Amino acid sequence: MLRFPYKLTTLSILLATGLTVQAQKVAHHKTAVSKVWVADLGNGQYKNPVLDADYSDPDAIRVGDDFYMVASSFDAVPGIPVLHSKDLVNWTLINHALPLQPPFEHFSKTQHGNGVWAPAIRYHNKEYYIYYPDPDFGIYLTKATDPAGKWSEPVLVEAGQGLIDPCPLWDGDGKVYLTYAYAGSRAGIKSVLAVKEMNAAGDRTIGTGTIVYDGHETDATIEGPKFYKRNGYYYIFAPAGGVSTGWQLVLRSKNVYGPYERKVVLEQGSTTVNGPHQGAWVNTQTGEDWFLHFQDKDVYGRVVHLQPMKWVRDWPVMGVDRDGDGAGEPVMTYKKPNVGKTWPISTPPESDEFNSRIMGLQWQWQANPKATWSFLNADKGTLRLYTQAVPEEARSYWDVPNILLQKFPTEVFMATTKVTFNPNTKLENEKTGLIVMGKSYASLGLRSDQDGLAIVHAECYDAEKGKMPTEKTIARLKGNDVYFRVSVNKGGVCQFSYSLDGTRFINAGAAFKAESGKWIGAKVGLYATRTATTNDSGYADFDWFRIENNL
Repeated sequence: MLRFPYKLTTLSILLATGLTVQAQKVAHHKTAVSKVWVADLGNGQYKNPVLDADYSDPDAIRVGDDFYMVASSFDAVPGIPVLHSKDLVNWTLINHALPLQPPFEHFSKTQHGNGVWAPAIRYHNKEYYIYYPDPDFGIYLTKATDPAGKWSEPVLVEAGQGLIDPCPLWDGDGKVYLTYAYAGSRAGIKSVLAVKEMNAAGDRTIGTGTIVYDGHETDATIEGPKFYKRNGYYYIFAPAGGVSTGWQLVLRSKNVYGPYERKVVLEQGSTTVNGPHQGAWVNTQTGEDWFLHFQDKDVYGRVVHLQPMKWVRDWPVMGVDRDGDGAGEPVMTYKKPNVGKTWPISTPPESDEFNSRIMGLQWQWQANPKATWSFLNADKGTLRLYTQAVPEEARSYWDVPNILLQKFPTEVFMATTKVTFNPNTKLENEKTGLIVMGKSYASLGLRSDQDGLAIVHAECYDAEKGKMPTEKTIARLKGNDVYFRVSVNKGGVCQFSYSLDGTRFINAGAAFKAESGKWIGAKVGLYATRTATTNDSGYADFDWFRIENNL
C-alpha cells in the first residue's frame, strides 16, 4: 500500500474552518424530524431516551429560554457536537465547536478512542465556554458569543497526560476553579477528583491542584465531575462505578477544597436503565430542576436520558425515589418540562438529500479532512467522494481517515443510498460503498477492475486488533448506478442488500452483528478509496442517504 500522503496545511485548515462556519449559520435555522426515534409523545409527555443516539458524556446549560448541550466526540471530525433545545426533549444539532482537531497533524490519522473526552459547557460574561480534555495532551478551552457560530481556536489551559473531564466554577468572590478527574491509562491513577484554581480569564490553571475526593473504597472509577454552587454549598456531581454499571454520585461541601459529603442520588434500581449517570443539572424558567445523563447501550453507544429532579434538604434527588432512600431510579415516560409553552417536535438530522453546498452536521470523518476528499454539488444534489489512497500502514478501513460516518439513530432502522461510481479507468481496485463501522465492520460496495465494476461484500472482524478484511464478489454491475441498503435490527444485527432499480433489494452476505467502536457506538456511512498512485482519482456521486423505519 501507499504511504499516507496527507500533511495538513494552514490553507486547508482555513478552508475547512470557513466551510464549517458557513454550515453552522445555515444549520442553526434548520429542523428535522426523525422517522425512527422521536422522544416527544405529542401528548404533553416524553419517553426516554430523549436522544437514542451516541451523544456521550452530555453536559448542558440554560441561557434565557434556550438550552445547549455538548457531548464527547473522541477522534471524530468535526468534533464536540453542540445541540440546542427549547424544552429539553426536542433537540437539534446546530454546530460543532471543533472544525478540526488539534494537534492537527496528530489527528490527520485515525486516533480511535483518543481526542475529545467529556466536555463541559458554561455561560459567563456573555460568552459560552467549552472546556474539553484530550487525555494525551491536556485540558483545552474554546469560546463563542453564539453557540451556532464560530468557536475560538482552542487554548491549552493545562498541558499534561491523563487530565480528563474538566468543569469550571466562577465563585462569588471572583475566584475561578476547575474540577477534573484522571485517566488511569495515562496518569497512572484514577478514581480521584481534584480541584485547581484558574486565573480570572479561566484560560490558565494556577498551582498544583488538590485531590478533594478519593473513590477507591466506595466509588471506584469516579470521573466526569460537574461543578455547581447552591445555598452556600459547593456541589460536584460525578458518575462512579463504571460506564455501564455505575451510579450518579453527588458530593457537597461548604469549602471548595472539602471535605465533601457523599450521597448516591440516581441508580438503576429495578429499572432496565443500566449505569444511569454522568450529565448535567439544568433548571427551567419556571423553576423546575432536571438532570440529563447517559446510558451505555453497547453497540448503540451512550444515549441521553432526561430525569426529573428535586432538592430535599440540600441534596438532589433524580428520577423517582420509589423506596424513599434519597436515591432515585430512572423514568421511562414522564411529563415534559414546563418551559412556559409548547415547542414543535425536532430531532438531530439523519437523512441527507445532499442539496446543500455544505456538509450536513450529522456527518463526521475518522480524522481531520482534506479539501479533496469531497465535493457537494448543490445544483445536482449529490455528494461526490473522491477515492483516496489508503495509508501504507493501514490494514483495514479502521485505519483509513476518509470514512464519512454518522451515529446509529436508534436500535432499529434502515439506511439506503444511491450511488453512481466513475472510477479512473486506468486504475484497478478503486472502491466505494456503504459501511457499518466499529471494532469489527462490514461493507457493501463497488470495486473497479479490468472488466468494469463488481458488487463486493466485505467483513473485517477484530479490525481494532489489526486483522484484515475478507471480501466476496456478489455480482457484476453492467452500468455504474446501484442502490445500497443496510437494515439494522435489535442487538445491532445488520443485513446488507443492493438493488438495481431502487425497489427490489437482494440480500448480500450473511447477517453481520455490529460492534461498538473505541468508547463509541457503531456508525454507518460511506467510503471511497484506492490503492494506486494516480494524477486523477475516480469518484462516486451519492444522490441521497436516507434513514427510515426498518420495515
